[in-house]
Amino acid sequence: MIGEFVTRSLVLVLGYAYPAFQCFKSLEKNRVDIRELRFWCQYWIIVAVLTILERIGDAFVSWLPMYGEMKLALFIYLWYPKTMGTGFVYDTLLRPYVTKHEIDIDRSLIEFRDRAWNLAIYYWQNCTELGSEKILQFLQFVGSQSARMTHSNSENRDDRRSNANPQSSTMFGMFKNKRQPPK
Repeated sequence: MIGEFVTRSLVLVLGYAYPAFQCFKSLEKNRVDIRELRFWCQYWIIVAVLTILERIGDAFVSWLPMYGEMKLALFIYLWYPKTMGTGFVYDTLLRPYVTKHEIDIDRSLIEFRDRAWNLAIYYWQNCTELGSEKILQFLQFVGSQSARMTHSNSENRDDRRSNANPQSSTMFGMFKNKRQPPK
């Protein structure tokens, strides 16, 4: 458990935070080095692809022993200055695949974006209709409860008034009867 925590922390620091800071430094230089900027762009493209693949296949690979350590080693391999694995992975694996399927990927992304937008609009409309109905029902409920409370309070007041007079008259009547001489 502690080992997993340490590994995840190192992946966050060495796989994301350190490369992000190095990329920031590259962008903020007075004279931006195109090769260095290209390197960091390639790195982040590879990390994005790996993150997507990991989310999809997490159930199949996360149980492997030393999975976190292998992931950490891959991240370090990608950005380490002596190995510069980013260039190798990008040029030999990612670039040829994406170049070959670029048109299909573009078409799929456009279709996905359109479907996602239509789905979002559909759910937005349904949620607003349902929400307005429920708000109206709630307001009607509150109104009916308020009317019931008002009606109940006025009935209680009336009952107290009417009950107060007969009780007092009955009590006084009982005393009157007791005080009157028998016939």
